[in-house]
Amino acid sequence: MRLIALLAALLIATPAAAADKLTLILDWFINPDHGPIIVAQEKGYFAAQGLEVEIIPPADPSDPPKLVAAGKADLAVSYQPQLHLQVHEGLGLVRVGTLVATPLSCLLVLADGPIKSIADLKGGKLGFSVGGVEEALLGAILERHGMTLADIELVNVNWSLSPSLMSGQVDAVIGAYRNFELNQMDIEGVKGRCFFIEEEGVPAYDELIYVARAEGLDSNLIARFLAATELATQFIVNNPEESWEIFRGTAAELDDELNRRAWVDTIPRFALRPAALDAGRYARFEAFLKDGGLISEVKPVGEIAIDVGAK
Repeated sequence: MRLIALLAALLIATPAAAADKLTLILDWFINPDHGPIIVAQEKGYFAAQGLEVEIIPPADPSDPPKLVAAGKADLAVSYQPQLHLQVHEGLGLVRVGTLVATPLSCLLVLADGPIKSIADLKGGKLGFSVGGVEEALLGAILERHGMTLADIELVNVNWSLSPSLMSGQVDAVIGAYRNFELNQMDIEGVKGRCFFIEEEGVPAYDELIYVARAEGLDSNLIARFLAATELATQFIVNNPEESWEIFRGTAAELDDELNRRAWVDTIPRFALRPAALDAGRYARFEAFLKDGGLISEVKPVGEIAIDVGAK
């Protein structure tokens, strides 16, 4: 009995191994797109992987990839289309995982407005937020319908996508998220309609990805992070209502109708295998950007995206 008591005392006195710290910078303020990250934190999946994850919303949405490239954070949530351009610009980043595995962006119009087909955009005004990639996406869509960018007037509406559409400032916007702007407009009593870009000549891509610094990448740390988010995604898919309760309970501003609707619409789009890499998808998007004149050469997929679990 004394031996058992001694062993028990030693176990109690032995400090637990310190968790490895990992800093993750989000692409935007916390929203349902980040569901697996928040649920993994709240359910203790990160802790079970020996991780202490610090989740940071950015002050400027353009900063996260730069901060990771500079070694000031371990991971950032970013976008596949932008990553291709950033790698070509010399930013030392690589995709290490996927958060949302389908495009969310769409070409958004008013359901009862004058734009009934893509062809109706000719001579109209189209709002956008991010130059470069969105113009390439739009160019591919217009080409499929016998038009070019010269056939429309582009208007930079900054991030005011649905408001500029509802106010009549523009006839359509590109870059609106189908899980957010459509719901936002409906809540305000305005029906919208999305033209889904992957059905209009744009190759499918991963909307939200995790990027890390290519140099000195810690594969083990990232693999554990992805394992935790995979468990969280499975929990969300299996328990949509309970996971919503967990998510909305983390901050008062998340508990509203827009986020509730977006939660439901986003669940089918989470990557069920966040570590898995579809190399063909990245190769096709490289070729798409090359054909669109946004890059001068096609880089090997391994310079843009990796599977940290691959041997």
